[in-house]
Amino acid sequence: MFHMRSRMLVRSSFLLLLILLIASFFALPTVGTRAAPDYNYGEALQKSIYFYDAQRSGALPADNRVAWRGDSALNDGADVDEDLTGGWYDAGDHVKFGFPMAATTTMLAWGMVEYRDAYEDTGQLEYALDNLKWATDYFLQAHTAPNEFYGQVGKGSVDHAWWGPAEVMQMERPSYKITASCPGSDLTGETAAALAAASMVFEPTNPDYASTLLTHAEQLYDFADSYRGKYSDCITDATAFYNSWSGYNDELVWGAIWLHKATGDAAYLAKAEEYYDDLNTEPQSPVKSYRWTHAWDDKSYGSYVLLATLTDKDQYKEDAERWLNYWTDGYNGERITYTPGGLAWLDQWGALRYAANTSFIAFVYSDWLTDATKKARYRDFAVSQIDYMLGSNPDNRSYVVGFGNNPPTKPHHRTSHGSWTDSINNPEEQRHTLYGALVGGPGRNDAYTDKRDDFVQNEVATDYNAGFTGALARMYQEFGGTPVSNFPPSVTPDDEMFVQAGVNASGTNFTEIKAIINNRSGWPARMGDELSFRYFFTLEPGVTPDMITVSAAYNQCEEPTGPTQWSGNTYYVTVDCTGTKIFPGGQSDYKKEVQVRIASSGDWNTANDWSYEGMATTPGAPPVKATNIPLYDAGNKIFGNEPGDNPVTPIPVTPTATTPPDTTPTPVTPTATMPTPITPTATTPPDAECSVDYVVRDEWNTGFVANVTITNNGPAIDGWTLTWDFSDGQQVTSGWNGTITQSGMTVSVTDAGWNGAIPNGGTAEFGFQGTHGGTNGDGTDFALNGVACSSS
Repeated sequence: MFHMRSRMLVRSSFLLLLILLIASFFALPTVGTRAAPDYNYGEALQKSIYFYDAQRSGALPADNRVAWRGDSALNDGADVDEDLTGGWYDAGDHVKFGFPMAATTTMLAWGMVEYRDAYEDTGQLEYALDNLKWATDYFLQAHTAPNEFYGQVGKGSVDHAWWGPAEVMQMERPSYKITASCPGSDLTGETAAALAAASMVFEPTNPDYASTLLTHAEQLYDFADSYRGKYSDCITDATAFYNSWSGYNDELVWGAIWLHKATGDAAYLAKAEEYYDDLNTEPQSPVKSYRWTHAWDDKSYGSYVLLATLTDKDQYKEDAERWLNYWTDGYNGERITYTPGGLAWLDQWGALRYAANTSFIAFVYSDWLTDATKKARYRDFAVSQIDYMLGSNPDNRSYVVGFGNNPPTKPHHRTSHGSWTDSINNPEEQRHTLYGALVGGPGRNDAYTDKRDDFVQNEVATDYNAGFTGALARMYQEFGGTPVSNFPPSVTPDDEMFVQAGVNASGTNFTEIKAIINNRSGWPARMGDELSFRYFFTLEPGVTPDMITVSAAYNQCEEPTGPTQWSGNTYYVTVDCTGTKIFPGGQSDYKKEVQVRIASSGDWNTANDWSYEGMATTPGAPPVKATNIPLYDAGNKIFGNEPGDNPVTPIPVTPTATTPPDTTPTPVTPTATMPTPITPTATTPPDAECSVDYVVRDEWNTGFVANVTITNNGPAIDGWTLTWDFSDGQQVTSGWNGTITQSGMTVSVTDAGWNGAIPNGGTAEFGFQGTHGGTNGDGTDFALNGVACSSS
């Protein structure tokens, strides 16, 4: 519930009162509900835009704001003799999937078209334009010929098999394209929409660039319209990640709408209306789809709204309102699932993303409407959903990294995690804050766990923030807020590259050192192929350099050299690893070991040796960080102390900070005290009382997507297997949140580990894609751990 905003009404004359009332109806905010904002929407908008800085691929500019990001994937496109550098990494991985990247770009540009003033007033327009251009520049490069477009760089399965920072990727990154002989109308139609929408954003400040974008947009749309086909039938590697489930007709409508908006050409509007008739409908119904929402795959819903606002035709308004009613008060007795805490919950995978997209478009439609009741319904829905994401939920927590109360700290994101061992669990804490990233979000019961390996609830992605960013701009426009000054804050890195050392063996005339060079770099991660270290020691009286011998019993670098005089009787031995790749990419990659023996044919005493101090001196003891064994990169000291040095102090890394204009301070919700959750002891009962909710969420031709929710009504379960039978010849082709097998018509799903425990009253969810032969009845004879379940 929100409080009505108080207004000072001028009572001096009836005429002036009437004028004020009329003005308040048409100006933003059109529906006043609160005296003050609950959250700092200016800060949230600022950080949501910043998230896209962190997703950049390619050679970063001098004004890069993300201290822990560096140049990466500089050879993208080399396999096809093209420059395909740039663009955004899709999510917490490093594939550049063109289809969701284009959908994200369109949504971001749409938000800037609708609410440009909010970006300007918060001082974020420059950064938003830079990020938008980072994507559109990439699309221009990927459009290598009128009927040729590169839609993906990187192979999904290979990329996902490695957990490390983008800057030191070593895997092959193949390039995939569509052509006239193997087209992708969905990919090129969406990219045309993205470039057309972006051209509208750039027109006021960079009209020449806007014109270039529009030229490519028209060429790409012509390609999409003239050569029909699904891109995922040609770029088959995308099928397991971003398959085009809805087909390409929605992108033909969507692209034509944006080209009409950008050019004013009525022919594009006519084409959009012509193709509109072929948009997907509800199963076995002529009614346009309304039980899903606008996302990277299906653009029908945004098309309803834009055509309604462009034409004011009843057909489009009815389709838009049927969809928005389903998400708000309900349609024909049907309504989207709401969590107990008030989140409109469509699907477990990126639940917040779907609600954010719908909220943004609801804002757009509400701002256009004149019907006060509908206007308030859709606007209030959008406000409630965005506030849920920022903290108005049962846990009083933010779902935006680095914002608000108790935000996520362990997003499923490789580079911000900063592992050097190719491990999702090492280090335990994220090394970098991925400011502004909206995580996938809670389950349908508002339950959420901040776990890095939960790639359902804690995934982040460029498309997750797309509609969210535009909605935040709209929230700022109504409620205000203050972006953070000197953002992002500076950080002090830990020791990124160093030497660990200990005594391997010793005698009266020798010492053998076990030295390990470490590269755990993360500010940013970087290759160490010119590293070397020096071991300093003192010659005893009467001993000359030619009486010293140096050898290596085990060596992963070059043979040690020396002794070399430093000063007086102080000498050093050099171990040079130039040409050896030492990088934060895995157990065998981030460190290299050398066992150096220094022997004397005369006296030998380690007590006065500079580098001996601080090592592990008990033979066979684990090596420790040795600050008196300095490490060099291309001859420049980066760690440790030479004889006579003061200790090396890490230098704070200060990214290019941004100071927003002075705006009115806004109260921010105080930190809430979080209760300690009580976790029931998990046991495996001999009998499990359960119910199963089997829902076909999407269906087309002979394909379908289903979600299954298990509710445990008995004692707590630790580990589960659900089985059921199909009766219509259905075949499961892929799934998520469980291991799925099928034998004949019997399907078996075993938990994915992280979702294996189901307390009494708790739920577990999974989903799958499948095919059928024309009839698609629900599953039957469900059993959990061998015990029959009821189903609905």
